Amino acid sequence: MDDSEPLKIATPQQYRALGHPARHRLLFALGERPATLSGLAAELGISKGSAGHHLKILREAGLVDLDETRQVRGGTEQYFKRAFRKLHYDTGETTRIALAAVADDLLTDDDDPLLHLRHVRLTEAQARQLRGTLETLVEDLENQEGEARYGVVVGLYRPGRP
Repeated sequence: MDDSEPLKIATPQQYRALGHPARHRLLFALGERPATLSGLAAELGISKGSAGHHLKILREAGLVDLDETRQVRGGTEQYFKRAFRKLHYDTGETTRIALAAVADDLLTDDDDPLLHLRHVRLTEAQARQLRGTLETLVEDLENQEGEARYGVVVGLYRPGRP
């Protein structure tokens, strides 16, 4: 799969795979580097059985791939990787679940996370310009090896009318 283009979520199986916050957390963890089932379970604080179940669903939906296998102490260790760099899906229940996974991380972040919610009045041209600026800003962020991981949520939307 070409991971330079955003993966567009299009199949019912992909939508179902993204229907649980643990799977979003697994995908976020795999965004940094390939990992084993045991490593993912330990990082997320879940059982290997739970991690394996969610990983299987993500693999069957084409969202996670097997990266490599290694022989260790008479067994085989499998490393998994995300099958995409960027994910694109339409708004709806999947967005709600993704934001719930982010909210869980915000609530357990001991480092005083930054979160601002502000409604502003913009012209259509200003909204398009802001969208482009935000997309460029996020695209230009590069992972620095060995540094702390941070999540970034960028949104531009029209709030419901009162």
